[in-house]
Amino acid sequence: MLQDPMDFEWSYWIEWGRERILWLLAGHLLVSQVSRVLVEKYKPWCLMVYGMAACWVLLGIKGFAVILLHAAVSFAVAQFQLSLLTWLCSLILLSTLRIPAVEETKRKWYDTENEYYLLLFTVSVRCLFCTSFSLEYCWHRPTQKSSHSFLWMLAYVFYYPTFHNGPLMNFDEFTKQMRRQEAFNMKSNLSILIVGIIRIFFWWFLAELMIHLMYIHALYSSALPLESASYWALG
Repeated sequence: MLQDPMDFEWSYWIEWGRERILWLLAGHLLVSQVSRVLVEKYKPWCLMVYGMAACWVLLGIKGFAVILLHAAVSFAVAQFQLSLLTWLCSLILLSTLRIPAVEETKRKWYDTENEYYLLLFTVSVRCLFCTSFSLEYCWHRPTQKSSHSFLWMLAYVFYYPTFHNGPLMNFDEFTKQMRRQEAFNMKSNLSILIVGIIRIFFWWFLAELMIHLMYIHALYSSALPLESASYWALG
């Protein structure tokens, strides 16, 4: 059976995943495990450097600079400790993505539209992470801000598994997991890895099956079949 060709986003991420993202995620896993065994104390910074390098490889130095600039501006505004100001800053940073002159400039950085869209998706999701960090900075008392440094913000923003399209993890949960030190157990780690791989392939297979059987995107992009269907069929 033929695949629904109208699902642009799934096809887009599958293409990027096969080309580079899957390999970069495997690299993150390797760096995470090696740093956990050899330099547990510096694991967040090893992952931060790896995330920055992966960003540079995929988005180029200009794309990397845009994300770094967004993080720096968000951190600077967070120092005022005003939630309203943080939200305003986030909305302004997001709105810059829709300024025609800025869009045109960013498009010129890349050879293909897909590369530009990758920057667009990534910056949008990073903005959510910057907002999360800034709001928690505003809400916490001075005694609770030991982890709210710019270095920790960069470790959070450039954490690679959530880099391009999430999911969103709030900053407190991120630091809690990063600070948690567990004894290294090869058998336990291997079982977690195998279960994780099985889960990924299960959901991947299910998504592919739905695209081949349900034609959801092709249906809603064409008004005629929807108009001729009954309300029960639409439901």
